[in-house]
Amino acid sequence: MSESKLRTQSMDFAVAIINLVKQLKEKRESIISNQIGRSGTSIGANIREAQYAHGKADFIAKLQIALKEANETGYWLELLFKTDYITEEQYHALNSACTSIRVMLISSINTAKGNAN
Repeated sequence: MSESKLRTQSMDFAVAIINLVKQLKEKRESIISNQIGRSGTSIGANIREAQYAHGKADFIAKLQIALKEANETGYWLELLFKTDYITEEQYHALNSACTSIRVMLISSINTAKGNAN
């Protein structure tokens, strides 16, 4: 998996999350918007940090943090959908992008660990 593709997709996802947070703030939703804003933008930040990791273990650790943040973001997206803050279309588009990033992260982590099958 190309790391530049992962960086690009995580940046695009962060932009979509920031736009979602703006939309949620207009609806006066602040609890989940703060949480998803942090987790959704942290994915790309940790991927970017991994670029300059201090060795293989640090690289893997940064990608694992990004994976955890992506998983948390998926939870907040589902909660926003189930509480009618976002439409089904929004949910599917954002969740699909988040899932794609998680798949790439898992692949990158496995490759870095030498466990790729």
